[in-house]
Amino acid sequence: MVFDPWIRTHQRISAEILSAAPASQTMTGTVAEWEQWTGMTFPESGGYVIPGGLSLLRVDRSADHGVYREPNIWMRHS
Repeated sequence: MVFDPWIRTHQRISAEILSAAPASQTMTGTVAEWEQWTGMTFPESGGYVIPGGLSLLRVDRSADHGVYREPNIWMRHS
């Protein structure tokens, strides 16, 4: 049994899990862009929880780069 309520909902109406998509949506930007987009500050490299995010924003200050990768699950309805 899966934990996620949306996946369980789809399974109840006969959907089957086909595969995981660990980076179905990937967004990149400079640290300044991420600070503008999120209204947050990122003073050091590392992972940050961002508003509305399903996963962590990974910030690399020395490279002036932030990457957000959002996972997904592919399902098929019969």
